[in-house]
Amino acid sequence: MKVAILAGGAGSRLAEETEIKPKPMVEIGGRPILWHIMMHYYTYGFKDFVIALGYKGEVIKKYMVDYCSLNSDLTVRLRSGEVQVRNGPVPDWTVELVDTGLPTLTGGRIKRLQPVIGNETFMLTWGDGVSDVNLNDLLAFHRSHGKLATLTAVRPPARYGHMVFEGDQVTEFLEKPQTMEGWINGAFFVLEPQIFDYIAGDQTQWEHEPLEGLARDGQLMAYRHTSFWQCMDTLRDKYVLEKLWQGGNPPWKSWA
Repeated sequence: MKVAILAGGAGSRLAEETEIKPKPMVEIGGRPILWHIMMHYYTYGFKDFVIALGYKGEVIKKYMVDYCSLNSDLTVRLRSGEVQVRNGPVPDWTVELVDTGLPTLTGGRIKRLQPVIGNETFMLTWGDGVSDVNLNDLLAFHRSHGKLATLTAVRPPARYGHMVFEGDQVTEFLEKPQTMEGWINGAFFVLEPQIFDYIAGDQTQWEHEPLEGLARDGQLMAYRHTSFWQCMDTLRDKYVLEKLWQGGNPPWKSWA
């Protein structure tokens, strides 16, 4: 099963980082957040990726092309130009990189992946958010209901810490817990190929007409995920993720 990742946005709220690289290439723990997302899928056995490129897509192309040489030992024979790669902890990924246009909206990017994905069930997520969602359980839920689309519903982290009271007495501080009310679309979709029929073209926003149409037709289901989820919309979000990674046990790290 292929995993599609949207990686074409400009990431304007991370301008300090995204002037020279696309948002999915902003690093957490010395690795692009895109790598963290792909490693999570890989842990569950998904190794065929389709990445929708847009803003500074050449940076992602170069990263993937150079991945083996930068993460392995090398023997370089300068006269012949031969490069031998050895001893690299390189994942068994197949990565298809698709230019989906600079101004294309999210729905349009998904539509442009149709020739590569083909007529099969596929997964989809954004290139800027991590989670500890159990992908096996997510897929089993999708297959159980028989609808065209499943999204992962999450409760976002609270912006500030939370106090617990007994009467007027403060009994506990909770450091930025997930909110206890309101669910949002956390991506990590499982989709049937018929969803392409809901996307008109490049200027279609996936979160509007397609998802609204699927919901109206009774074809959209939600897998409720109550554990860790965090997007990286701002520098503050990046710092939160970096702090979790440096703490030694980041909650989204599902690989050894």
